[in-house]
Amino acid sequence: MEDQERRLVLKQFTHDDAWALGSLLVELARSRNAPVAIDIRRGGQQLFHAALPGSTPDNDAWIDRKRRVVERYGCSSYLVGSRFRAKGTTFEDSSRLDPDVYAAHGGAFPIIVEGAGVIGTVVVSGLPQVEDHEMVVEALERFLA
Repeated sequence: MEDQERRLVLKQFTHDDAWALGSLLVELARSRNAPVAIDIRRGGQQLFHAALPGSTPDNDAWIDRKRRVVERYGCSSYLVGSRFRAKGTTFEDSSRLDPDVYAAHGGAFPIIVEGAGVIGTVVVSGLPQVEDHEMVVEALERFLA
């Protein structure tokens, strides 16, 4: 996962880039009939949001909780949760953060811009956490190709 974050660095990230990345995620999700919600933010501004058939308001709540983990730790929500599990504990038990506000479950990934660092997030919610994470990584890889 750390390697993914080292590889998936953008030269820039504009409003048009958010639209293109979000549209790519929608296309991937539709091709798999994935009942997901997708969210892309730069700083405090939401640049893209889509809720596909089968997604629910709970997915938006998960998006917010996973996004906050990326904003706090500067890396993917799945990586944060994995680091806690590698220590033999869980994020919920050991982070000392409110689980109603933060969720270290897969699906939220930092938008990293060369020379600027983490400037935003891209989040998918609605699938098992590994699949949420993998969908975001696949979309970023395609976007960068």
